[in-house]
Amino acid sequence: MTTDNDANPTSLASEERYDFFLDHVLEEKELWILVNENNEFLKIYAEDEEFEYLPVWPTSELAQDYASEDSSISAMGILLVEFLKKWVIGLTKDQLEVGVFPTADGSVWMLSAEELKNDIQTELSNI
Repeated sequence: MTTDNDANPTSLASEERYDFFLDHVLEEKELWILVNENNEFLKIYAEDEEFEYLPVWPTSELAQDYASEDSSISAMGILLVEFLKKWVIGLTKDQLEVGVFPTADGSVWMLSAEELKNDIQTELSNI
């Protein structure tokens, strides 16, 4: 049985969405990004903070909902093991932060790729 939070996780506060993201990604072993028709991943520029970040979501549906107004962007899954082994290194090298589960209202949980990797590995060790 689903709870209200499972039915509409976008209504959660950003910290609660982060926990939802971790739970779901650890269960499914996959996370989701948005890519354009050239398979280039979406980066978001935070003007007020002057940095770029990679937005990630726990499900294809939530990622696609975020991009619903842009038909040239689609959701792409990344296996968790691939993210941990390849993406974290690349994101760190490119000095890109990770924005976990952004919503249309602009709220997002920000952290470095290494911090996300550490949180995932900590949660994996607790399973």
